[in-house]
Amino acid sequence: MTRKSSRIRAIDLSVLSELMKNCRTSDRELARKLRKSQPTISRIRAKLEREGYIREYTLIPDLTRLGYEIASVVFVKSKNQPDREEMEKIRSIAQEWEKKLAFNTIMAIEGEGLGHQAMIVSFHRNFASYREFIDQIKRFPYIDVENVQSFLIGVNTAYAYRPLTFSTLAKDILTVKRENQS
Repeated sequence: MTRKSSRIRAIDLSVLSELMKNCRTSDRELARKLRKSQPTISRIRAKLEREGYIREYTLIPDLTRLGYEIASVVFVKSKNQPDREEMEKIRSIAQEWEKKLAFNTIMAIEGEGLGHQAMIVSFHRNFASYREFIDQIKRFPYIDVENVQSFLIGVNTAYAYRPLTFSTLAKDILTVKRENQS
């Protein structure tokens, strides 16, 4: 995919916002909602895909109906600060593990905060599955096993302020449109 950089316009953000709310929305329906022609919307969608603003189309299922009970956010720290070559080695090992292990990791990313250098977000069918996941993480080369910390979330909690969704972000990107126009 070629990622050509161009300035994002208000109409581009409106199309993105609508697709984040429902990626199954047809170009015809988007055109009606946004008061543009269907060919215009089709061109905008193709441009957003080509330029990498749209990376994939997906959905967010009801995780509890699929049998998941726990979401985890795991913070990890490496034994030492890896250089670029070591980071490539770590990434390669992680990709191999991902192929072999049946864990439902939706994001693993390096970062900085709380004394940690990476974060992993995953879903688990039960606590035993989560424990197995943590045991695997602690066997990963380069991980400081004394500094693996988790935040667990019951997927079916009655106290969820907001369930997993991109709809809120879809509304927020429209504020970018207003800021760009200022």
